[in-house]
Amino acid sequence: MNRDKTGTMANILVVDDELGIRDLLSEILFDEGHQVELAENAARAREARQRMRPDLVLLDIWMPDTDGVSLLKEWAASGLLTMPVIMMSGHATIDTAVDAVKIGAQAFLEKPITLQKLLKAVEQGLARDVGKVVTQASAVVMPMGMAMPVHATEVMAQPEVESSFDLDRPLREARDAFEKAYFEFHLANEGGSMTKVAEKTGLERTHLYRKLKQLGVDLSRSKRLG
Repeated sequence: MNRDKTGTMANILVVDDELGIRDLLSEILFDEGHQVELAENAARAREARQRMRPDLVLLDIWMPDTDGVSLLKEWAASGLLTMPVIMMSGHATIDTAVDAVKIGAQAFLEKPITLQKLLKAVEQGLARDVGKVVTQASAVVMPMGMAMPVHATEVMAQPEVESSFDLDRPLREARDAFEKAYFEFHLANEGGSMTKVAEKTGLERTHLYRKLKQLGVDLSRSKRLG
């Protein structure tokens, strides 16, 4: 049974308009020893936030009434963002993820969410000092299931990182360039092993191979074939 840093079960609020997602996350988190509250929209989430005072919130971005980013902004403005919030979406852009970080979200998970990524994000969220949620929030902003933590302060205050990429181009091209450099970095670190890179980046090996081919990463050398 997993417990938070205080040694007790955590109270986790799951906010998602999809019944299947709510049920799946609830089952997983319950099996991990946590208490789980479910909300299908922002109105129910507001009610649950006041009633249960969650230790952590899993918040979907795209919802029919009030979207997750707007709810996050509302909580931050009213002083209710006192717990780590992990954003979830299957269609969000990098810009949306970065916006959520600036508001105060701790992390971003792309759907479909793997068991490993979910449990890791929850564990990190519960281990983080709640008092630093807003100023030291981190987000997973890379698409296609890649997990790359980025601190909000780094997004705003480290232009030297951005200068290594040509940002005067369409978003898709800039993103592809970054992804290519990301994978080439891990390929070099893992001696070209596709299996190790797949484990490191959290991608299925077949998915990883297709992604590398799509980005034009050189796979001709035998050491890179794993």
